[in-house]
Amino acid sequence: MENAKRDRMVNEPVSKLITNLAIPTIISMLITSLYNMADTYWVAQLNNDSATAAVGIVFAIMALIQALGFFCGHGSGNYISRALGANRVEDARSMATTGLALSLILGVLLGVFGLIFLDPLARLLGSTETMMPYSRAYMSWILIGAPVMMGSLVMNNQLRFQGNAFYAMIGITAGGILNIVLDPLFIFVFDYGIAGAAIATILSQAISFVVLFVGIFKSDSLSYSFKAIKLDRDHLANIFKGGLPSLCRQGISSISTATINLCAAPFGDAAIAGVSVVTRITQFCFSVVIGFARGFQPVCGYNYGARRFDRVREAFKFTNKVGLAFTVVISIVAFIFAPTIMTLFQSDATSAILQIGTTTLRFQCVTLCTTVFVTVANMMLQVVGKTKSASILASMRQGIALIPTIVILSNTIGLLGVEMSQSIADVISLIVAIPLVLSFYKEMSAQEKGLL
Repeated sequence: MENAKRDRMVNEPVSKLITNLAIPTIISMLITSLYNMADTYWVAQLNNDSATAAVGIVFAIMALIQALGFFCGHGSGNYISRALGANRVEDARSMATTGLALSLILGVLLGVFGLIFLDPLARLLGSTETMMPYSRAYMSWILIGAPVMMGSLVMNNQLRFQGNAFYAMIGITAGGILNIVLDPLFIFVFDYGIAGAAIATILSQAISFVVLFVGIFKSDSLSYSFKAIKLDRDHLANIFKGGLPSLCRQGISSISTATINLCAAPFGDAAIAGVSVVTRITQFCFSVVIGFARGFQPVCGYNYGARRFDRVREAFKFTNKVGLAFTVVISIVAFIFAPTIMTLFQSDATSAILQIGTTTLRFQCVTLCTTVFVTVANMMLQVVGKTKSASILASMRQGIALIPTIVILSNTIGLLGVEMSQSIADVISLIVAIPLVLSFYKEMSAQEKGLL
């Protein structure tokens, strides 16, 4: 069965392969985005700027949970795809089990320490005193569910890296739909307020965990075995090597979210709320790009492992073309209808949240198309084991480029600097990505000629 899958990954037309793998992955990404989107939407219906802003504050913790989950999931998944491409099945199985075990351990540690230092952590992430009760109520439940959330991310990514994106989609979709249904129930019917949104999210993630775990054994994926866990130096080093770019990308997102909140705080809770709402909207659109790029990753990994460098190039080009076409269209639509989109979260036309959000969204629409090349390049460099280059690129858009930009601009031109910072960071990231890709292409050419 594994031989048949490998044959398909290295011989079937890359456009067909990527599309087939990307569609369920895109659905999974959209549903994942809906987890936070749904919480933001329903909490916004409370008509409380501080509560809406608190969801944005806690998003930094969600980003950290995702960072550790992707670190274990991508770290093990990248290795798995290369190992299966080289026909080392048992080696891949051991890595799959170890990756899941590590995520659960890290989830417990994060949850425990986060709950112990709950209030200082909320302040560090940008919570004001008016926001603190809401931040505390929402964050505590999210931290309790950290192990389950991380485990779900790992299984989702391992399924995807093995070419079983459909089962990964089912697991995430089940939880996402449930979250959308449970949010209004816990927030309004049970009258738990913002805490209800967090409880709904954790229950939904628990369902996803169960469905994904069952999917591992029901599909033709590598099954888990307690005896296969190897938390030794070699396995941890490979997870670190393959997962570091994801940890940088998502982890620095947590830091940048806190920085944005702190820079926006002098302009009021409405500024934090407005920017955080736009973050959810753009991430929902951006999830399509990420989903398509993740459909590209296993194709890239298998073919790089099989030394089919021509197919690696072809897959990279195809993924960029599709992503660029999508982002151009969606950017034009979102730019034109930005005020209408923002009214989904704030119906008052005079609201500061709506006005700030509209301006921020339009700035990001201008440069959204630049993120395609950066994202696909990052995932290609990551899956082929170029940890240093991939980590640098992964840290650019929401870290190395964004953090100093927003600090400088918010202190020089005020709120406008907060609103436009992400767009400037996107352009800087593109400038950095181009030479990194050219360098890797040059290396592949040398390998084809037998020079490496």
